[in-house]
Amino acid sequence: MPGNPFADPNLVEGYEDWYRTTGRRADQLEKALLRRLLARFSQAHTILEVGCGTGHFSRWFRQTGLQVIGLDLARPMLAKAANLSSPPCLRGDGLALPFAAGAFDLVALVTTLEFVPDATRALGEALRVARQGVILGVLNRSSRLGRQLKHRGGPVWGAAHFYTPTELVRLVHRAAAGKPVALRWRTTLWSLWPTALPLPWGAFIGMAIELG
Repeated sequence: MPGNPFADPNLVEGYEDWYRTTGRRADQLEKALLRRLLARFSQAHTILEVGCGTGHFSRWFRQTGLQVIGLDLARPMLAKAANLSSPPCLRGDGLALPFAAGAFDLVALVTTLEFVPDATRALGEALRVARQGVILGVLNRSSRLGRQLKHRGGPVWGAAHFYTPTELVRLVHRAAAGKPVALRWRTTLWSLWPTALPLPWGAFIGMAIELG
């Protein structure tokens, strides 16, 4: 993906540090929401994480009992993932996944759609290689956090394209190209509520896309 800000080696250490420090609470709530979405796929055994970065969520998916493969374009992120004993993380492009149709029970994209140059194509590829469904974690453009991050700008957030829940639903249906899908989404309210609710202004959107 051209212009990928995560190809900068200087970002790698800070990426992991955020989850251990200021982002610790956000991480807990995001994973709680993702676990709730995963429960909709009780028969799933395998998952591909597209945009795995340093393997932060890939390692967590493994802890839930899933067999995990990660994929990312940024070599510095992949090197860090290997150093952290992540599941196998391969170098590849989310716009052209190097896997056969239906190769995985699930595909996950966690804070990935915000940074791909063609979100419809990336999501279409995820739907292609998934047998049961897709899990999305996306920062909400309508949230206070989304507005703060866009205002901050810089090489990472200046390159990001955030979505509202409504925009994300439209994106999914466009990428599905007429295939039957069932959508369930909620958002985290990081500083206000310890759980996720179907409200449009939460900071982090978690969405389960169930394939028909």
